[in-house]
Amino acid sequence: MKFDTITLNGQDVSVVSVNTAIVGTGAAGYNAADRLYDNGVTDICIITEGVNMGTSRNTGSDKQTYYKLTLSGDGADSVAAMAQNLFEGGAMDGDLALCEAALSSQCFYKLADAGVPFPHNRYGEFVGYKTDHDPRARATSAGPLTSKFMTEKLQARIAAKGIDVLDGYQVIRVLTDGEVCRGLLCLNKNDLSGARYLLINAVNVVYATGGPAGLYALSVYPESQSGASGLAFEAGAAGKNLTEWQYGIASTKFRWNLSGTYQQVLPRYISTDADGNDPREFMDDCFPDSTSLLDAIFLKGYQWPFDPRKIENCGSSLVDLLVHNEIHNNGRRVFLDFLHNPSCLKEDFSNLGGESYEYLKNSNALFGTPIERLEHMNAAAIKLYADHGIDLKSEMLEIAVCAQHNNGGLAGNCWWESNLPHLFPVGEVNGSHGVYRPGGSALNSGQVGSTRAAQFIAANYAGTPVSAEEFGAAVGAQAAERMAQTDAVFARRETPNTLAARKEIGTRMSKDAAFIRSAESVASVAAAAKADMESFFDTASIASDYELPIALGNYDLLVAQYVYASAMADYIADGGRSRGSYLVSAPEGKLPREGMSEMFRFVADDGTRAAKVQETCMKDGKAVCTWRAVRPIPQEDNWFENVWNAYLKGEIVK
Repeated sequence: MKFDTITLNGQDVSVVSVNTAIVGTGAAGYNAADRLYDNGVTDICIITEGVNMGTSRNTGSDKQTYYKLTLSGDGADSVAAMAQNLFEGGAMDGDLALCEAALSSQCFYKLADAGVPFPHNRYGEFVGYKTDHDPRARATSAGPLTSKFMTEKLQARIAAKGIDVLDGYQVIRVLTDGEVCRGLLCLNKNDLSGARYLLINAVNVVYATGGPAGLYALSVYPESQSGASGLAFEAGAAGKNLTEWQYGIASTKFRWNLSGTYQQVLPRYISTDADGNDPREFMDDCFPDSTSLLDAIFLKGYQWPFDPRKIENCGSSLVDLLVHNEIHNNGRRVFLDFLHNPSCLKEDFSNLGGESYEYLKNSNALFGTPIERLEHMNAAAIKLYADHGIDLKSEMLEIAVCAQHNNGGLAGNCWWESNLPHLFPVGEVNGSHGVYRPGGSALNSGQVGSTRAAQFIAANYAGTPVSAEEFGAAVGAQAAERMAQTDAVFARRETPNTLAARKEIGTRMSKDAAFIRSAESVASVAAAAKADMESFFDTASIASDYELPIALGNYDLLVAQYVYASAMADYIADGGRSRGSYLVSAPEGKLPREGMSEMFRFVADDGTRAAKVQETCMKDGKAVCTWRAVRPIPQEDNWFENVWNAYLKGEIVK
């Protein structure tokens, strides 16, 4: 890493020149740095807004899952079988599915060796269980905080290697020469009124910024996570499957998804008025009998994401719709009550369905109240909330249907390189998933993608960066433009609007472009975001120096919101219907049950788009969508001598 200074807009600006800059200190970013170093690329640095920010470190579930090849027992499994299962999720490229299957064991064992406490039996078998969309028992977990453990253990490896971490720097522009990613312009949050900018002159940028979490007000993402996808779109990177998200029931006071044991202990769902009065079990009249209601609650445990295929016949996703309806159409607040059993639950549990009854029986949990069952089955789930000031033993948990994960994101090839060469989006920011994915596959994907990116960089892009002067000549105009725009926002203090704008961005996305969508609603979001994006640098105003990073984050989110909502509008205009984790309102469709709002009338997708990928990019300030066929799963010649020869000649990584 080399330091220089160049002059832009009359300001002396520091330049860091490095082979590879990694943006983000989550599990994917740290792994990219660790793998690069081990592959001999040591001229690297990590850039982060804050080491302790981000989703990997600050999120989880009752039993956060890591998905990998089966590594225990006598059940049949193979790389090809796992790749096929990932591919069958729809709109997923086969080469990515094959990579994620092939490297899953390698990446998992590295984490285990690093000290992530994945459970194994006395003979060393890493045992597993079934997760959603998983035909085998490939899932494993280190508890509620699996990704946090991963991040911490990988961070320790980075520290031991002495890899530089530039903390307190926010990317505010991805710099290109029109054809290739050349580096970054960063805001120095450590000195906003002084040396405000830092330029990164890099041969490669590994973009591990996480999903665009700040897009939604109702969100499971930690408040410290906002994302930086918009800046990549602005630079010319393409998006992929941007329509595809996961949404589900989560707590709102402390953002956490309420899956697994939180549902399987059968809490009571109640709603109140705005002041917390008039409690009622609002779902009782929406199911034909108590068994179907209790089974739907139970199934929310491992069918946590909303899924329009699970609405009919009193399926578990009807619960999501009823919660949403109670909040947004009836103006009430909804809670999970672990202190009392649902009033319809019989004392001897005899009105549970077979699966629910057997699960609780096998768990020795056919007794007591939900909180007593939760303490017996998963005491860590109670402690998790206690650690955040919420006592499930004395208070109810307010909930909503929230955005949790973006299955789409930036497009990349089988080495996780963007269409913008030398830019490698890894982790959730990469749209490697399709419509449906097994629970926990995101953690595997982040490790696989960052490993692949590091391998490719080491083999092909390990050269020295250009001089600071040559870098300035190539990208100085872009950087100077963003600096001037930022300086104008910094100086504008009349009628501050930054915090209100952030709230508006999230509110309109949650209202009109979340798990309930229509052609009209997403078009409205796209139009509003585009107008705000285009006027942003002329109107954004801050109350204090502290708000400048938030304001620039708003710009990134507006670009992302415009591109994402445009992709949703294009999907619906192309005839796309309800699939994945969202419902597209359709006047000609059917209601899940009589008396519900017309917004819930829908038609299920017919599956014809499962073999297609939608890609979206910015051209001349406008979002442009195209469709292509999915890339099939590669059929390789795996004759050992042939692969060995190609490997020895360096022909594999290209």
